[in-house]
Amino acid sequence: MIEVFKSVREDIASVLERDPAARSRLEVLFCYPGLHALWAYRLSHWLWQKRLYCLGRMLSQVARFCTGIEIHPGARIGNRLFIDHGMGVIIGETSALGDDVTMYQGVTLGGTGKEKGKRHPTIGDRVVIGAGAKVLGNITVGDNCRIGAGSVVLRDVPGNSTVVGVPARIVYKDGKRIPITDPKDIGDPVFDVVASLTCRLQQLETQLCTLTMADTNEAEPRPKPHVQNGLAGKPHNSNLSIIDDTGFTARFHEWKHTAIRESGGMVVPENSRAETR
Repeated sequence: MIEVFKSVREDIASVLERDPAARSRLEVLFCYPGLHALWAYRLSHWLWQKRLYCLGRMLSQVARFCTGIEIHPGARIGNRLFIDHGMGVIIGETSALGDDVTMYQGVTLGGTGKEKGKRHPTIGDRVVIGAGAKVLGNITVGDNCRIGAGSVVLRDVPGNSTVVGVPARIVYKDGKRIPITDPKDIGDPVFDVVASLTCRLQQLETQLCTLTMADTNEAEPRPKPHVQNGLAGKPHNSNLSIIDDTGFTARFHEWKHTAIRESGGMVVPENSRAETR
C-alpha cells in the first residue's frame, strides 16, 4: 500500500513538473484524465498478471469510456508516464514503455499485422511523443528521443534522436542536424517516385541530344537564294517588284500594267501622263 501511495505522489509531481498549466495538486488529482487512465491501468494490469484476463479487459474498457484513453492491461509501463490531454491515446498489448515518457493526444502504439507474440513498439526512457504520432510494429525507440506530431514511425530509432515525417526520418541526432542525402535511405514512396522520374528524365535528355547531333551531321547545306546580277549589295528600290519563283525581276509599273490589262482596264502611257502634268 505504501508503494501505491508513493507511486501516486510521483505521478502528480511529474505532471506539475511537465505541464505549465497545472496549478495545484488538487487540480491534477481531479482534472487530468491521463492520470486516471494510468491508475486504472495499474489495477487492470495486476488483474492481468493474476490471469484474470476478462476482468482486466473489462476494467480497461471502463477506463477507456471515462477518459478516452485505451491502455491494454497486458502492456508494460514504467514510472511517471505523463499523458497530456489524452483523448484518443492507444497503447497496445505488447507495448513496453520506460520511465518518464511523455505523450500527447492521439498517439498510437500499435501493431502492423495479425502476427502473434511481440508486435508493438518498445519505448525507451525520457521519450516525448507528439500529438497524433503513430509508432507501429515491433520496433525500438531509444532513450531521450523526440517524435514529431503526426509522424508515422515504422523503423527503429536510435537514442538521442528526433524523427519527423511520414514515414518518420531522423532529422537530429545527438544534437546535430542530419541532412537528407539519399532518397533511398528515407524509405519514402514519394521520394522513390521522384528519384525514378529524375533518372528517366536524364535518359530522355541524353537520347534527345544524340538524335539532334545525328540530324545535324546528316543535314545538307541549304541552297543560297537566287539574286539577279547587279542587285547584290545594292539597296532595293521601291519600284522593284517581288522576286518570283523563277528568279526574274520586273518593274513595279510593268506589273501594274499587266494586272490592269488582264482586268480589262485602260492603261495610261507614261508619256501621256507626263504631258498631262
